[in-house]
Amino acid sequence: MTRNMIGWFEIYVQDMKRAKAFYERVFEVKLDLLNESGPELWAFPPAVTDKYGASGALARMEGMASGGNSTVVYFSCADCAVEAERVIDAGGKLLKEKFSIGRYGYAALGFDTEGNLFGLHSMQ
Repeated sequence: MTRNMIGWFEIYVQDMKRAKAFYERVFEVKLDLLNESGPELWAFPPAVTDKYGASGALARMEGMASGGNSTVVYFSCADCAVEAERVIDAGGKLLKEKFSIGRYGYAALGFDTEGNLFGLHSMQ
């Protein structure tokens, strides 16, 4: 296969202003408005095509509730403990602090301000 299996993700939210502030604070990035019509989408920084991973956006659309989903998006980090420390200060909840996943590195799990479960992953 010559492409990543995941090409895009959307995290559905109810309060876009609150959710946008949460993710911008945790990851110290600026999200950009992706479209002017249809679902409201605020994109994470553009994907770098020569690196591993996929990009995505926060999404708000009538009839699509946040939280309670069964898919977990993992964000790549240099050291996931750093971003995990920011989760509570940004208004979220930390479910599980940094833990080892053996030869695959480390992970942490948290909930955003909208009740969505998300993961943090790093190799150190």
